Amino acid sequence: MQQASPLTVLLLSSISAFCIYVCTYSFRKSFAAATFEGQVFWGMDYKVLLVIAQVLGYATSKFIGIKFISEVRPEKRPVYIIGLLSFAWFCLLGLALVPAPWGIVCMFANGLPLGLIWGLVYSYLEGRRATEIMATILSASLIFSAGVVKGIGRMMVVDWHMPEHWMPFAVGAVFFVPMLVFVALLSVTPEPTPEDKAARSERTQMFAEDRRAFLRSFWPGFLFNLGLYITLTAMRDLRDNFEVEIWQGLYGHPVAPSVYAQIDTPVSIAVLLCVGALVYIRSNRQAFRLSHLLIVLGFLSIGAGSYLFYIHAITPFVLMYFAAFGLYLAYIPYQVIFFERLIAVFRIKGNIGFLIYAADSIGYAGSVGVLLYKEFGKHALSWGSFFTWSLTVVAIIGLGCIGLSYRYFTQKMRGEAPPQPAGGLAAA
Repeated sequence: MQQASPLTVLLLSSISAFCIYVCTYSFRKSFAAATFEGQVFWGMDYKVLLVIAQVLGYATSKFIGIKFISEVRPEKRPVYIIGLLSFAWFCLLGLALVPAPWGIVCMFANGLPLGLIWGLVYSYLEGRRATEIMATILSASLIFSAGVVKGIGRMMVVDWHMPEHWMPFAVGAVFFVPMLVFVALLSVTPEPTPEDKAARSERTQMFAEDRRAFLRSFWPGFLFNLGLYITLTAMRDLRDNFEVEIWQGLYGHPVAPSVYAQIDTPVSIAVLLCVGALVYIRSNRQAFRLSHLLIVLGFLSIGAGSYLFYIHAITPFVLMYFAAFGLYLAYIPYQVIFFERLIAVFRIKGNIGFLIYAADSIGYAGSVGVLLYKEFGKHALSWGSFFTWSLTVVAIIGLGCIGLSYRYFTQKMRGEAPPQPAGGLAAA
């Protein structure tokens, strides 16, 4: 692979990364295809408890990843990916075997390794002139795989009459061997070329002093984006984990297993085209500014869908298109271009792993807060009603935060003193 053409490297690494993350979703989100209806413990639905347990494990791994991913040795990445995913699959076997409610322990353990996979896979792609197109293909898996995995899970439960507590392990079994194959393919990806390093700045390990230096320099802008990233992560997680219940709440009855892929597949293609278009912009500053615009358009789509549904101008099916497209058009740029071009614009010493994992660690903690608020503050609302209400809140918060971010970084690039929120942020 060292002598392979740039096109060969792009295709092999992008497709391998995409397929690895589709496989990862089979270990992470397959249980969301179950409802565990009628099982209540400690005043909460069993499924909500399982989701909270997994998200807590996932958020914990994101905190671990702030240090681990930014310092990981490249030659160890394939072993870590296979080992972590194997452990996550083993935890799904535990979910099948242990009685409720102790499956929550298995789901917490399941979330711990899964939160590290994105950073390990993305580290093969960053710091290249074609990073955006490679990362866009990888990020499309976030949308595509959710619908595919839930569709397979619902088919196993509805059509094959498989017990719900065994279904997640069975879905994982379908994807385990393909995961091994694609990890082997990704592991032969060559390092970025000297031309890549010159165009995007060399990506190095990011130690504690480097992380503190970044926060000292950019904490106001990072804080603005962290605020909107929390709302995006919480809504994306809510949709992924409770999409079965959301559809049932919107229509009043269960929908066919194929409906999930019918929404997510075209949305993944549309978002891929929108974000991928920025690949052709060579100016890091211009691409960084335009990434803000994509995020604005995403929040406008969320707000428009919520409003049109509220006035009964669109059906629930169309609402889910608006919501999915908007959520991912705002979310995917962070995984693909926003942090990538931020590092390149300001020639930051380090890598994207720290930025994504710092944002994710707080974002998934916020996801737990949203679930607890639903259970104890808005319990009377159906999942469908809660979802549509939340869309409006997310659109308002997101548009405000991204506007402040654009103003801050624009002035930072001009060398002016940008506005800062009251107070300060201690370097961590």
